[in-house]
Amino acid sequence: MNWATAVTRLGGDHLIAAVAWNDLRTRYAEPHRRYHDLRHVTAVAHDSGDLAVAFGLGSRERALVAVAAWTHDVVYDARPGEDERASAAWTRDELTNAGVPEADVERAGELVLSTIHHSAPDNDLLATALLDADLAILGATPERYEEYANGVRAEYSIYSDEDWRAGRTAVLENLLARPRLYRSDIARARWESKARGNLANELTRWRDADPHHR
Repeated sequence: MNWATAVTRLGGDHLIAAVAWNDLRTRYAEPHRRYHDLRHVTAVAHDSGDLAVAFGLGSRERALVAVAAWTHDVVYDARPGEDERASAAWTRDELTNAGVPEADVERAGELVLSTIHHSAPDNDLLATALLDADLAILGATPERYEEYANGVRAEYSIYSDEDWRAGRTAVLENLLARPRLYRSDIARARWESKARGNLANELTRWRDADPHHR
């Protein structure tokens, strides 16, 4: 579901939504973005929409998932936590400006905030659709996964190779230690196996590059 359709389905004004879309698109085209760009959120919107349908969510619920998918990285300066909170604030402001009801505004903001720690109640199907879609890249083809990994490294270029290697290795080990990467059985069937293969391969590359690793 595209941005304008999602906002109008929630009762928002389509002209105000169009203005917000222009700002959103400009933000996702910022030059420092190498992965968290319009290509990424378009994929998340598509995959979360597919999951929302598979979960049997209603029209309004699917619109909320779509809004959160489009805006969850609208503010991105490689500041984990701060970026998501700023993105949630942008989401609330723009939906409010468009005339979306307050309850939907707050729910959309909550969904964006769930991406900070990738956590939400087990029965929250809207968050599950968003969070599983956000991690779909982990189960992409090896070539696309490598693009993603290189893009994220470029976004954190402020860190030295040594510091990045240590931090990234810890992230990969943490992910691989999880009993399941995806919240839903549907997402797990689609992406889990490939994701674990991609993560393991990247971890091996970083360990091989570490002169202190035995």
